[in-house]
Amino acid sequence: MTYDTVRDRLGAALDPDARAWLHDALADAADHPVAPNPEHGFTTWELRFAEAGRRAGDEHADAVRVLLLRAVRADPATLTTLYDHGTAAERRAVLLALPHLVTGPEARPLVEDALRANDTRLLAAAVGPYAAAHLPAPAWRHAVLKCLFTGVPVKAVAGLAERARGDGELARMLADFAAERTAAGRPVPDDLHRVLALTKES
Repeated sequence: MTYDTVRDRLGAALDPDARAWLHDALADAADHPVAPNPEHGFTTWELRFAEAGRRAGDEHADAVRVLLLRAVRADPATLTTLYDHGTAAERRAVLLALPHLVTGPEARPLVEDALRANDTRLLAAAVGPYAAAHLPAPAWRHAVLKCLFTGVPVKAVAGLAERARGDGELARMLADFAAERTAAGRPVPDDLHRVLALTKES
């Protein structure tokens, strides 16, 4: 979805005060694409990035923050700084913005860090299109297993059908995980069977 389309749809969903705030925030970000530097204080757009939930509501905060990052044309260094110093919600927005801003694997460490967390919303954001494009096979397989273990629906895993197709190693890992759950008297997630079926497709 294009930047303009997301901006217009989001604006239509906000109340007048939030819409005016978003208009000003995006205009300022577009005019001042400066990387944040904690040693020199916060830029205006970075402060707006932080206050997005309070200004636009938690239900719109992710979309607002991603738009701000796109408007400011955040590079991998800027995204890394925001991620390292951000709250869980701010980190999630950085992950969601990656496919719009980073074409290469430079931001992969951010995804790998998020996959070590147990925050399910962070995990869901980490397994988006950027991970599908840039995570190597072993890390991607473990990400799928992490989703199953933590209860993140596998529909959150971008490119699942394409990457799982014919993946014998993933099938083995899924079978082992199912056996462990069964031996422990725990239910096997329905999503595991869905992913296992994908591995058998050619």
